[in-house]
Amino acid sequence: MTDEDATTRPEGLTGVLDAIAAAVTGARAMPMSSSVLVNRAEILDLVDQARDVLPTQLTRADQVLADADEARAQARAQADRILDDARARAAELVDQEAVVVAARERAQEILAEAESNALVLRRDADDYCDRRLADFEIDLGKVLSQVQAGRAKLADRLDDEGVATT
Repeated sequence: MTDEDATTRPEGLTGVLDAIAAAVTGARAMPMSSSVLVNRAEILDLVDQARDVLPTQLTRADQVLADADEARAQARAQADRILDDARARAAELVDQEAVVVAARERAQEILAEAESNALVLRRDADDYCDRRLADFEIDLGKVLSQVQAGRAKLADRLDDEGVATT
């Protein structure tokens, strides 16, 4: 390759591909055909240049991707740390707020009042049940007395009939 070739040499893979496209586009067409006549040496030189540039381009692209992946991982880790710190700080602030403290105190008051009301209701219900059971006991006593009186009459009648039939 001469100094003249170095000055006309395209830069990068895109430049080489553009030069190949220009060579094919500017080539002389074959009559009654879509084929063209191209300079073999020129096209092969451009293909060699593409081969020379390609490994360099791929190495650079791989390095750029690796750097981007590393930067993304670092950014994600930093973002996670920031979010964790922010959540912890927000929880601290919420716990310290007077509104939260007052709400917790009010909740304790409501709970104590509810437990007291439940105890009163339970005592009232037990008292009501005891009164109902006492009334039922009285009624059962009356029924028992009536049953006993009825049985006594039957026993007297059976005794009277037993004396008369013997």
